[in-house]
Amino acid sequence: MTPEPRSTELWKITLGELDEKMGVKIVEESVERVVATMPVEGNRQSFGLLHGGASLAVGEAVGSWAAVIHASTLGKTAVGVDVSATHHKSAREGLITITATPIHLGGTITTHEVLISNAAGERLCTLRITNLLLDRKG
Repeated sequence: MTPEPRSTELWKITLGELDEKMGVKIVEESVERVVATMPVEGNRQSFGLLHGGASLAVGEAVGSWAAVIHASTLGKTAVGVDVSATHHKSAREGLITITATPIHLGGTITTHEVLISNAAGERLCTLRITNLLLDRKG
């Protein structure tokens, strides 16, 4: 008996509960690039600035989605194993753009750079996320 071939149809992004609460919107999704937006309003800390945790949460989501899209071309899925971020500038209002691009797309590991920028195109935060590719279950 031969095993069933694994589907290599590109995975489509589905927002999770936190993504919806944060107001995330998908702009573009492909193996080469995933782009989303998120309002600063509703995602600020007590000093009125974009919360660093919100930046990490949305950055990890967008980077992981990019990894899962790549993994889907191999009939696999992805799980995050490492994320790090550097905050460069703050924001008090407006819409931020989150863009994930691949640094390495392997068969076992992916690494993406995720840039968070404001409407003026200024870099607010840079993340690097590594995901492990796993065989899909069932």
